[in-house]
Amino acid sequence: MSKKVIAMDINQPDMHSLFEQLGLPSHSEAIEDFISQHKLTAKTHLVNADFWSSSQKHFLKEALEEDASWTEVIDQLDARLRH
Repeated sequence: MSKKVIAMDINQPDMHSLFEQLGLPSHSEAIEDFISQHKLTAKTHLVNADFWSSSQKHFLKEALEEDASWTEVIDQLDARLRH
């Protein structure tokens, strides 16, 4: 009987991995371009921004609701989109 080993990712997600997860170009210049081209108003919740696809919205909402390891980097993105 063999035991199944489950690998656990212990790396904290960063902005590059968040953009990869969202299916967006994830190199530094692309991230900066995205942030400069997309802004959030004070009243707009990140998840409700009109520039996300439905699958991107779903991922962001789920990650925030579950207080997943993504929460910190999603909050960082939210803050950068408001400046």
